[in-house]
Formats: sequence, C-alpha cells, structure tokens
Amino acid sequence: MKTMYDVRQLLKNHGTIVYTRDRSLDLSLMEEELRELYNWKIIDAEMFQLGLLILRNENKSIN
Repeated sequence: MKTMYDVRQLLKNHGTIVYTRDRSLDLSLMEEELRELYNWKIIDAEMFQLGLLILRNENKSIN
C-alpha cells in the first residue's frame, strides 16, 4: 500500500466507501474504519500502520 487510492481500495474491498465532500472529514472517517479493520483482526499491523501513515500525510498536505 503506497497511495490514498490503495487505502480507498482496501476500505472498499471490505465494504466501506467514504465520501462526504469534506476532505478532512473523509480522512478522519477512513482512519476510524482502518482502526476497526485492525481491531477486528481483518488487516495486520503492518497494513494498519501503512494506512495510518498515508492518511496522516494526506491530512498534513490539505492543512
């Protein structure tokens, strides 16, 4: 996983599509969903960490 597209595809593959027209809110919701996937042990720690890193870097770029 390297890009926002990859994070969106991961969430989409697990039944989650996030789009609210508010980029900052989208990123927060995506992080929350990523945490849920990790807590339910659907994704491993490495994928979770990569996803968080990508989301947080994206959030920095919009602020």
